[in-house]
Amino acid sequence: MTIAISMKINDGVILASDSAATIMVPDGGVINIYENANKIFNLYKGYPIGAITWGSGSIGQSSISTLAKDFRDLIRGNTEYTIDPENYTIEETANKFKKFIYDVHYQKEFKEWKTKPVLGFMIVGYSSNQLLAEEWKIDIINGECKGPYQIRQRHEIGLTWNGEPEAITRLYLGFGTGLHAILQNAGLEKNKIDEIINLCRNNLTVPMVMPSMPVQDAIDLAIYLVDTTINFAKFAPGAPTVGGPIEVAAITKHEGFKWVRRKHYYDENLNKLARRD
Repeated sequence: MTIAISMKINDGVILASDSAATIMVPDGGVINIYENANKIFNLYKGYPIGAITWGSGSIGQSSISTLAKDFRDLIRGNTEYTIDPENYTIEETANKFKKFIYDVHYQKEFKEWKTKPVLGFMIVGYSSNQLLAEEWKIDIINGECKGPYQIRQRHEIGLTWNGEPEAITRLYLGFGTGLHAILQNAGLEKNKIDEIINLCRNNLTVPMVMPSMPVQDAIDLAIYLVDTTINFAKFAPGAPTVGGPIEVAAITKHEGFKWVRRKHYYDENLNKLARRD
C-alpha cells in the first residue's frame, strides 16, 4: 500500500508520500514490496498541476510513474488528451487522466483478474486564471472507477490521506478506523453509530491544518504525518507496506510545482541535461 497525503491551505497544496510499492498477482497475493516507487508527479511540466497515487504500483508491465509520464507527453501533443496551457481546468485534466489510466489501461490489463487491485489518484493544482487550488480524486475499487470528483471547494482547506489510513486517522481524528465495526458489533443501530462517530469527529479531531499556515509549516506537517505512518506500519503486526524515502512537492500560485524532497536512482550531477522527472 502506501500513504498519500494532499494538504490544501490558502497558499497552495502539499503532496507527500512514502515510496513503498506492493507487487500483486491475479489471485490477489503479494509477490514483493519495494521501497523506491515514485508516487508524486508533475502532470504538466512548468505548470501548477500535480498528482499523487496509492494502491497498485503498476498496470501491466508499466509502472504508474511511467504511465503518468506517458500521459504528460500526450497532453502536450496533438492528441485527444491535449490540454491548452493557457486555458485549462484541473477538472478537465482529471477527466482526461481518468480516461487514459482507467478506460485505456486498467480495464484492459485487469479484465481477467478475479481480484482487481485498488488504485487511486488525487489530481491537484490551479486551473487557468484561478486564485485558489483544487483537488480532484479518482478511486478504483473492485475494478469500478468512481470520479474524478472534487474533494472540497476552492475556498475550503483540509487534509486528505489515502492508502494506509490507521495511523493518521487515530492521530488526527482521535479514533481508529475500526470504531464503526465495534459499535455495530455492540448492537447499536446505524443512526446511533453515525451520531457517536460525528461526536467523536467534532470533539476529538485535532485541527492541525489551518487556512493561513505558511507553506513551509504545511510541508513540515505533511512530512511528520508520512513519517508517523511509516513507523506505525513498521512496528504494527503484519507486512510493512509503508516505507522507503519520503517525497514531497508543493504547488503554489506563483511558484508552480516545486519538489521539496525527491529521490533519484541516478546521480543528478552526472545527468543534469537528461532530467525528465
